[in-house]
Amino acid sequence: MNEQIENVRHELDEETLFVVSQLFKALGDPTRIRILNLLCCEEYAVNDIAESLNLSQSTVSHQLRFLKNLRLVKFRREGTTMYYTSDDEHVMNLLHQAIDHAKH
Repeated sequence: MNEQIENVRHELDEETLFVVSQLFKALGDPTRIRILNLLCCEEYAVNDIAESLNLSQSTVSHQLRFLKNLRLVKFRREGTTMYYTSDDEHVMNLLHQAIDHAKH
């Protein structure tokens, strides 16, 4: 067996398993995938995300909270408006690889 694969297999402690499962949980929801895909290249306010994806503001806010807790999105405040963008290049690469694979 490849030594690198063998080393990775033994490094799966409980925390790593939890983080990986949460990542796949985040990517397992179509709404979250749509939001992450939108935020990959540009920052958007909650209202703009809702309008762009034809979702309610409440739905977007709920999903952004989930993604923010996993540190997959980051935000900045300008007055009373919150602007969001992606915050994990590795996850965005994984997402785009999955999208490319699905289109293959």
